[in-house]
Amino acid sequence: MNSEDLVKKWLNNELSEEEKQLFNKLDDAQYNEQIIESAKYFRASNFSNIDDFKSFKTNYNGQNIPVRKLYWLNPLLKIASIVIIALGVYFTFFFNHLTQVQTFASEKQSIELPDHSLVTLNALTQVKFDKRNWQDNRKLKLNGEAYFKVTKGKTFDVITDQGVITVVGTQFNVKDRYQYFEVKCFEGIVKVTSDTITRFLKVGDTYQILNGKFTQGKTVAQAPKWTENRSVFDAIPIKEVFAELERQYNIEISYNLDSNRLFTGGFVHDNLENALIAVTHPMNLTYVRSSSNLVVIHEKKN
Repeated sequence: MNSEDLVKKWLNNELSEEEKQLFNKLDDAQYNEQIIESAKYFRASNFSNIDDFKSFKTNYNGQNIPVRKLYWLNPLLKIASIVIIALGVYFTFFFNHLTQVQTFASEKQSIELPDHSLVTLNALTQVKFDKRNWQDNRKLKLNGEAYFKVTKGKTFDVITDQGVITVVGTQFNVKDRYQYFEVKCFEGIVKVTSDTITRFLKVGDTYQILNGKFTQGKTVAQAPKWTENRSVFDAIPIKEVFAELERQYNIEISYNLDSNRLFTGGFVHDNLENALIAVTHPMNLTYVRSSSNLVVIHEKKN
């Protein structure tokens, strides 16, 4: 006799002694007995009239209880799936065509864009552009400092975190460092926009926002000095000079002095000792090289 028949007869209290022994050997015999024992404490509804297990099973299977389906969820799931797939395809397609060039400390690099425009990157600088449709959309993302020689053609945009530079064909330098945004025009006309400040720069014009303060000036240089391995500053806080030293020589500078003191001068990129002397002596400072890449600068004692 199979287990289902045993359970039927057990429910109807029709088991023989031999069948009871078989029933007790079932894996769920104890569980079934607990259910019946617990059921004694419940009062049956006046609407229930179950004669035996077979009748109960027939009545139960015959019931057609409607189940409310959450149909409103299906459209949302479909929309979400479409959005996720679309984003995946977009980012995969777009970033596969994105070109990124980055320089390290004490490194400079020149690259040629698809339209033969030239970009020279200063130390610790990054540029990104989409070469796939460059001819129709000449846009480049810059983080750091770079010198551009742009061939004539459609509008050329250099996008930084602090401003946008728009040109057609010209030569200019863009410096985009922390709280330091500067554009110098060496040829043609450059349109610069940062926040609400927009200016058109001609040859020799400079545009600078340093620590939130805007100034516009002039330069007589024919190209940025850093392309000739020399950094030059005109009334710039000494902390910016130290930061450039760190970038050009891959060193760490420690100092405890007024970092907003203004510095005018420059330093070379090919000799660290000469560079440190050129920066510290005019400011009445001294330095100690405590390790291969750590330089401690402090004021001279009188």
